[in-house]
Amino acid sequence: MNIGKIIAEELNVKVWQVEKTVELIDEGNTIPFISRYRKEVTGSLNDEQLRTLDERLTYLRNLEDKKGTVLSTIEEQGKLTDELKKQIEDCMTMVALEDLYRPYRPKRRTRATIAKEKGLEGLANIISLQMTDKTILEEAEAYISEEKEVLTAEDAIAGAKDILAEVYADEADYRTKLRDLTRSKGKLISVAKDPEAKSVYEMYYEFEEEVKKLVGYRILAINRGEAEKILTVKIEAPVADIIKYLKKQIIAIEDHDSATYLAEAVEDSYERLIAPSIEREIRNELTEMAEEGAINVFGKNLHQLLMQPPVAGQTVLGWDPAFRTGCKLAVVDPTGKVLDTVVIYPTAPQNKVAEAKAILKKLIDKYGITLISLGNGTASRESEMVIVDLLKEIKANVKYVIVNEAGASVYSASKLATEEFPNFDVGQRSAASIARRLQDPLAELVKIDPKSIGVGQYQHDMNQKNLGNALTGVVEDCVNSVGVDLNTASASLLEYISGINKTLAKNIVTYREENGQFKNRKELLKVSKLGPKAFEQCAGFLRITGGDEILDNTSVHPESYEATKALMTKLGLTDDELKKGGLKGISKKVSNTKKIAEELGIGEPTLIDIISELEKPGRDPREEMPKPILKSDVLEMKDLKEGMELKGTVRNVIDFGAFIDIGVHQDGLVHISKMSDKYIKHPLEVVSVGDIVDVTVLAVDLEKKRIQLSMI
Repeated sequence: MNIGKIIAEELNVKVWQVEKTVELIDEGNTIPFISRYRKEVTGSLNDEQLRTLDERLTYLRNLEDKKGTVLSTIEEQGKLTDELKKQIEDCMTMVALEDLYRPYRPKRRTRATIAKEKGLEGLANIISLQMTDKTILEEAEAYISEEKEVLTAEDAIAGAKDILAEVYADEADYRTKLRDLTRSKGKLISVAKDPEAKSVYEMYYEFEEEVKKLVGYRILAINRGEAEKILTVKIEAPVADIIKYLKKQIIAIEDHDSATYLAEAVEDSYERLIAPSIEREIRNELTEMAEEGAINVFGKNLHQLLMQPPVAGQTVLGWDPAFRTGCKLAVVDPTGKVLDTVVIYPTAPQNKVAEAKAILKKLIDKYGITLISLGNGTASRESEMVIVDLLKEIKANVKYVIVNEAGASVYSASKLATEEFPNFDVGQRSAASIARRLQDPLAELVKIDPKSIGVGQYQHDMNQKNLGNALTGVVEDCVNSVGVDLNTASASLLEYISGINKTLAKNIVTYREENGQFKNRKELLKVSKLGPKAFEQCAGFLRITGGDEILDNTSVHPESYEATKALMTKLGLTDDELKKGGLKGISKKVSNTKKIAEELGIGEPTLIDIISELEKPGRDPREEMPKPILKSDVLEMKDLKEGMELKGTVRNVIDFGAFIDIGVHQDGLVHISKMSDKYIKHPLEVVSVGDIVDVTVLAVDLEKKRIQLSMI
């Protein structure tokens, strides 16, 4: 199997691009490193293409290994023909390989193996070949044996049919055809175990849809309803078509005495052996397809959330709202340092609003707070009313933002939070996290298991390993795309950097604590267990401000420093000019990038990246993302009217629409049909998490707390 050629066709790229990338992966290079610093080698494949390539490479290599095992197993049995060997070698999927292997796989004792032990294989062949002049009952009498417990001709025929049923069930071509027929003509049917019971699955109480038309979110919802024992689910196959096809393949002479027995063997084979197996396979296929789609959506949402622009230079008050236990507050300075924490009780049952406002005014005056970051959890609405009243009473220009606090409670109870804030309780840690996730969403959210951030659908129902791997890849791409400050980054942030694992991240922080700030990137080589390969992978993504080397505060890799300095000399540019905020207009001075790249001994893509970095050193790609909406007044759900036009923030994107925060504590849903005048396949074609969008209120249901919105 030419793996390079297969992947190249799937990705619509050149074979050499795949082959060179595979070499880089096999050498231990990470995807972010290959994407950023080996563009010449890969032909500028991006992160997404590289991750897909890596996944397919793993799958196809596993397939090759499995083929080797299957071939050797069949060869040991003395049953490997040239034709079978070629069929196995030509397999492109695990399913096709398993179909071919099925007849040779070691089996537990089945009705067919018991029949073979009774010596009935010969009779099965007589029935199958349809060549005898005798009746099958007459042929069967020769196989009666008290010793083998074959007491009648009918017993012998029944055993022979069991053998034939298993032969048909193991035939790879039949299985492929029947699977295709079930996919193209079959239906998925779900019914309620108790039609009177109330549940969120009521739309699936009497549900049927063609297998080929099923969409991901429906499959996952039905799976969950089945797991919770509310729904009974089955695949209804086109049985008549299937039996007709099998009989056509198997019964050569319709009017032969054996035809009846063959027909019975066919029906038994399908009902008892093939149908349950194919139903399982198709249900698994549907689930995998749905999970892959959901993981993809979750990944894109997470990417947008992590890449939200930081709110820099502001002292923020983090507010973790609650009722009985009080609202926990944390004052965090612009660098993320916690200056103060306090608990106030403005909400029920205490309702100490005046006392809470007095404390808040003192904190705002004392620390120069300019922004309040309010978590959107329990008691958020009541807390928001207090904040709005307070802002009307003070002269200071303070705004507030409602922040999605998903995962804050997971973080605050974690070992990491305990190490970071050993003297804080869970509420104080949560308040600090809510403040920091506004100041630098990426740096704060990496401390939380991506699955707990809550920007997906049905994430707890899917393959957790696949989900975890995909989301970790998203976080890695985001962290490396932004880069981190080597002298301030936490171990949690550092461990997502290319080439750095948990141990190295801790070792970097330990080195920093013992030796003070890093002066240059080369100093990384003094960190315990961080060797030349890890340095090569991570150096370009780690920034040092005010160090010995000006280029250490850029994404230029140390391997390109010589070429970069030669370029600056060639253009008459100095380090001082670079320090002042970049060499604006440098790209206009380099008209022939190909020629200059050759002169400098580097690739053209690398030169283009260097020029871009010199123009704007340490550029943060998050600057281009929409900024959060800062508020000073409040709107309630009861204030909403049909036709009202509002601005909102996209909080979550799912297969059938998007949830929009319009500032009333209850996100509204824009259904996919209300997103665009044009036909769209998925909401992600129109919106992403964090986008600021204009919406119109279509309907408000106060009782069910549902808001329908439109973007058209």
